[in-house]
Amino acid sequence: MWQLYQFPLCPFSRKVRLTLGEKGVAHELVRESPWANRDEFMDLNPAGQTPVLVEESKGIVLIDSGAICEYFEETVEKAPMIPGTAANRAEVRRLTAWFDEGLYREVVKPLMDERMRKRLVTRDAPDTKALREAMTAANAHLDYIDYLLDHRRWLAGPALSLADLTAAAHLSVADYLGGIDWRGHKQTADWYAVMKSRPSFRPLLTERMEVISPPTHYDKVDF
Repeated sequence: MWQLYQFPLCPFSRKVRLTLGEKGVAHELVRESPWANRDEFMDLNPAGQTPVLVEESKGIVLIDSGAICEYFEETVEKAPMIPGTAANRAEVRRLTAWFDEGLYREVVKPLMDERMRKRLVTRDAPDTKALREAMTAANAHLDYIDYLLDHRRWLAGPALSLADLTAAAHLSVADYLGGIDWRGHKQTADWYAVMKSRPSFRPLLTERMEVISPPTHYDKVDF
């Protein structure tokens, strides 16, 4: 069976978990704290980053959320996550990169650094300026998602895709850390409620980090 080395509040781990769930790929979770630099994990991925997916019996080690998701897109026909024409697939990949890069860099990573890493690892006080900037950036990203949903059923077009899974994975981490103000973003909130109701998403919402609790609305489908 596949083993997914992941960290619960790693958005890239969540992206892979959602993909595996949608495609019905059986796997077991192995919690890995990236800052621990555990020797066995570093042997799998010298970069020390989650997620890493291993099928020991077949000698397969997959690294990087994008590469992992593309692997299963190529090898599992069920529930295509990069569907449609070449132009449609290009749009899925564009938005996936947009969320993995821009949304992560501007919103999710600062929230993780200030509200998670500093509390669990360095024991430093959070930088309130960095938190304000992250929440302002989050509002701009929600504006863009509102715009997309004004013109499309799903983020990249008429069908659920990897773009939706990626955006939802990042937003779920930001929401857990209290960095999302959903007011004034009905289109995005409605879309996210649908994402939260999917069977692949429900396990993420039941998990809790030690000493860090999410807002009360976090696991509720109805905001």
